[in-house]
Amino acid sequence: MAAIPQLQLFSWEDVEASPEIMRLARVLEVLPDHRIVEALIRQRKARRNDYPIQAVWNSLIAGVVFGHGSVESLRRELARNGELRQVCGFDPLRGGAAVPPAPVYSRVLAKLHGLRGLVDGMFHELVEMTAALLPDFGREVAIDGKALATAGRNDPEAAWGAKKTYLTAGAEGKGGKATKWWFGYKLHLLVDANYELPIGFEVTPANTPETTRLMPIVEEVKDKHPQLHARIEYGSGDKGYDDGGHKALLYDCHGIVPLIDTRDMRQAEEKETWQALDPARHDTIYFDGTGRVACKIDPFEPNEDKAFARMQYMGFEKDRGSLKFRCPAAACGIECKNREACRCAPSVREGSYGRVVRVALDRDPRLFMPVHRHSRTFRTLYKKRSSVERVNSRIDQVYGFEHHFIRGRAKMQLRVGLALTVMLATAVAWIRAGQKEKARCLLRAA
Repeated sequence: MAAIPQLQLFSWEDVEASPEIMRLARVLEVLPDHRIVEALIRQRKARRNDYPIQAVWNSLIAGVVFGHGSVESLRRELARNGELRQVCGFDPLRGGAAVPPAPVYSRVLAKLHGLRGLVDGMFHELVEMTAALLPDFGREVAIDGKALATAGRNDPEAAWGAKKTYLTAGAEGKGGKATKWWFGYKLHLLVDANYELPIGFEVTPANTPETTRLMPIVEEVKDKHPQLHARIEYGSGDKGYDDGGHKALLYDCHGIVPLIDTRDMRQAEEKETWQALDPARHDTIYFDGTGRVACKIDPFEPNEDKAFARMQYMGFEKDRGSLKFRCPAAACGIECKNREACRCAPSVREGSYGRVVRVALDRDPRLFMPVHRHSRTFRTLYKKRSSVERVNSRIDQVYGFEHHFIRGRAKMQLRVGLALTVMLATAVAWIRAGQKEKARCLLRAA
């Protein structure tokens, strides 16, 4: 067997750091964690300092950065990776013996549960840092609820939750609904729709309705980040947030245009699609359960698809607080067999332009929003709602929530808060490196 020459001892500083280690180093550099570390040091008091608090804390952040689902997984990585130990701050001369045993991590995590206010403060400080670096951060936001299953079935704080998904009709024309059930908690997450970075969050039992948590999260953003709140122009959400009162509050009190999908609240036994816009008088203008406005162009046609024609949407009149619609016959040149009935309305001044109908937002704030639900603008802006789904996917796949061992609401809140904090810290590292287009990239910020 050939002899292996004796290797010289060296420091990890003498070789180029791996991209993953560089990413961790950048996160630790920007993380505003001094208050948490000081609080942990004060709680240790005069006890032994075999495992420095700063190094233990840094290694916990490393576990979040690299998606370790358990303390034991993190300890195994520290035991084999000298480069990681040195970046975290452990004594390089002690080798694997420098890795703290599991009880040390258990005690530190237990103390962090009592310091959740500082963890949340670190998250909000990073939101402010991101907003200062990105002038357009927060202009468009999206919100959604995410399932967080608990480990096991003996969690007294957890509850059963259900999420309905509306399936798109396929080639056979079959659509429908699919329901996902889980036992645990729900993450209510508000993110920037362009940069896909978190702005606010809350963890609740899984049976908490999404619509009840929209306004508290928006109010928290207004309270903690007033300048960022003032930037928000559009807020998008799925049908789980469809509430007329909340939509009106978003626009009237917060200046946020709601881009929230509308549920059809009609009962299954109701056969008629259209109802009169003004039931107090005879008219030809109707609307349906999702806010579409149409004119009845043929009173004797039994087929609703042929009897009604959708009015042309002409935009939102902010000074009037109303949506403007134009006669479909005049706008599109279709034949109208009901003109005489239309002209019976005393306020109708038809002319060559055709009849104009204005629908005030307060007619039904759930159906009629400043950006009309059935307009091209709504469809374009609403596509960005998928940004929050991609953030949810990263939480699962990158930060280890797809397979975890977390049980209890306090632990779940802490773990989620650390993951979202690391997500923001990674973005700040990229932006400070002059590469804001990679703000959500998980590779090295060089």
